[in-house]
Amino acid sequence: MKKNIYENIPDEIPEELFEIISDKNDVVIERIISDGHATPEGFWYDQKKHEFVILLKGNAEILFEDNSTVKLKPGDYLTIPPHKKHRVERTSEREKTIWLAVHY
Repeated sequence: MKKNIYENIPDEIPEELFEIISDKNDVVIERIISDGHATPEGFWYDQKKHEFVILLKGNAEILFEDNSTVKLKPGDYLTIPPHKKHRVERTSEREKTIWLAVHY
């Protein structure tokens, strides 16, 4: 079934929106929509799998536990290894930020 990554985006998003696009053979693909969101203070993602993430629209900044940061603009991508603690410090407040994440 054909869908579009830029369609069906709610006007109001009180919390980041995580939508699973595919979940097969231990690979999860999801669309994430942020609207000025950041990871709650004190929380760190500590995932069991690799995460490939590409920013499709907007901008964002990811902070890693070692205090390094990565700023992302549309087209930027990175792979986060398992158990590399990270958090989203900020996302664009001027437009929705759209991510595509692959967990494998």
